[in-house]
Amino acid sequence: MLLTTPPILQFKSLSLASPFLHGATAPTPHLFNPGNYSAVAAPPSSAGLPVIKAMRSLQGRVVCATNDKTVAVEVVRLAPHPKYKRRVRMKKKYQAHDPLNQFQVGDIVQLEKGRPISKTKTFWAVPVPGRAGAKALEEAAPPQELGIPLESES
Repeated sequence: MLLTTPPILQFKSLSLASPFLHGATAPTPHLFNPGNYSAVAAPPSSAGLPVIKAMRSLQGRVVCATNDKTVAVEVVRLAPHPKYKRRVRMKKKYQAHDPLNQFQVGDIVQLEKGRPISKTKTFWAVPVPGRAGAKALEEAAPPQELGIPLESES
């Protein structure tokens, strides 16, 4: 391999743009400053998209209502078993805030996630709106006669 020009002359034509290599100390504006939040890019706003509420509301049954302004709610969900992959019923108890002490044992409530109220309470207990199908069955009149004579009547 034959070089026509000495290697020093080849590197003189290159220019280094980094101030670090020349020993200069220039401020770097692209570094994150905890006091300056303008450096962090804000996420794009989703004005037209619905808000996703994953794990912000659960539904369960009140199992303990003896504490003041607190109810214990048992939430039942179906989850696959880690080993057998069969769906099994998993139960978990949550402490929920009940400011009016309006819930009794056995009530169905909805848990809404909020700010932490205490070490174990981050949910608010909200009454579940009644289903139209359940009320319709309760309020339905007893079945009318079909108008077909039975064998015992004839």
